[in-house]
Amino acid sequence: MSEHHRGHDDDHGHHHHDNHFNDVEARVKALETVLSEKGLIDLAAIDAIVDTYETKVGPRNGARVVARAWSNADFADWLRRDATAAIASLGFTGRQGEHMRAVFNTPDTHNLIVCTLCSCYPWAVLGLPPVWYKAPPYRSRAVIDPRGVLAEFGLELPVDKKIRVWDSTAELRYLVVPERPDGTEDFSEEALADLVTRDSMIGTGLALSRQAKP
Repeated sequence: MSEHHRGHDDDHGHHHHDNHFNDVEARVKALETVLSEKGLIDLAAIDAIVDTYETKVGPRNGARVVARAWSNADFADWLRRDATAAIASLGFTGRQGEHMRAVFNTPDTHNLIVCTLCSCYPWAVLGLPPVWYKAPPYRSRAVIDPRGVLAEFGLELPVDKKIRVWDSTAELRYLVVPERPDGTEDFSEEALADLVTRDSMIGTGLALSRQAKP
C-alpha cells in the first residue's frame, strides 16, 4: 500500500529544465566560462561553495536534526509541528527560503521523498543531492512502484507496512526522520548522529544499527 503526497503549489516553483540534466550541465559550464572571462564570477568561489556542500555540510546537518529528535521529545514535537523553525534553531536554513516538513517513520509507515517534476532537495540539511535522486527513472518510479524502488536499494519492507511518498517542490521540502535503532538508549546525541545516513533521511534506507556504527 502506498500513498503519494505532493507539496503545496504542485506545479509552481519547479524548473523543468532538469529533465535534461546533461544539457543543463553543459549550459552551466558554458555560462561559467563566459562569466568568468568577463570577470563577473570567481570560479574559485564557486568551487569553495560546492566543496562546502560536498565535504563539510553533506548529510551531517540532517543527522544532527534527527539525533536531536531521537533524544529530545520536546524537539521532536517541535519538528513535527514546525520543521522549518526547529531546524533553523540548530543553525540550518534553506538558501532559497524554502519551508521544511519532517515526516517520521513508524513501525506501521515508511516515508519516501522524491521530486517528480525536477530535483528539489533540502540542501541545507542533506547537502548535494545524489545523482540518482535527479534521474528520471527514480523520479517516476518512486511514485508508481515505491516498494520496488526500495527493494533495488536493498530495502525490503514488510508487505503490510504502508509507504507514503512525499513530492517536494521549490517551496516545500521534506526530511525523513527514520526510526531510532534498538539498543541505543545509552547513546549520546553525537553517537546517535553517526547512525543517521543520507539515504535514511530520503527514505531509501534505514538508520544504521548499533552494531553497524562506524
